[in-house]
Amino acid sequence: MEFRVRAATREDCRDISRMIRELAVYEKMPDGMKISHEELERDGFSQNPFFHCLVAEVPPQHRTKEGYTLVGYALYFYTYSTWEGRSLYMEDFYVMPEFRGKGIGKALISNVARIGKEHQCVRLNFSVLSWNTPAINFYLNKGAQDLTTSDGWHCFRFDREALDKLAEEAVKQ
Repeated sequence: MEFRVRAATREDCRDISRMIRELAVYEKMPDGMKISHEELERDGFSQNPFFHCLVAEVPPQHRTKEGYTLVGYALYFYTYSTWEGRSLYMEDFYVMPEFRGKGIGKALISNVARIGKEHQCVRLNFSVLSWNTPAINFYLNKGAQDLTTSDGWHCFRFDREALDKLAEEAVKQ
């Protein structure tokens, strides 16, 4: 199947938003998405973007029955490792189910890796839900390491409420 991977544009944000909602449903968190496509536009396409995104696009003759030609995306941003230096974090990686197994996922993640190497990044980090065996197998097949099992690392998060509470403690000091 023909497709191309390219840098996302501001005009792609409605489709990216649609795919984020699809990913949330797939990850069994249909109410998890809290941002709008306008926030994606602001945060990804301003003078100092918070993230970068690649999209996978098929030609019109392969569009979905709903008429979509954007069928996958990889959203990433730069981080820094105090042990190793420049790094990437891939927040989201998604290919619509009917387009899986056609090389689109491989092309997306390979291009994220290429961009990382062009910017002298030494690693690409990401998280996967423990039940998502197809994704885990895909990543392991590409050479990724599961740091939870190999190194004992666990990912933590302060959600909005906990972050607010923690920030208030800094103000009180």
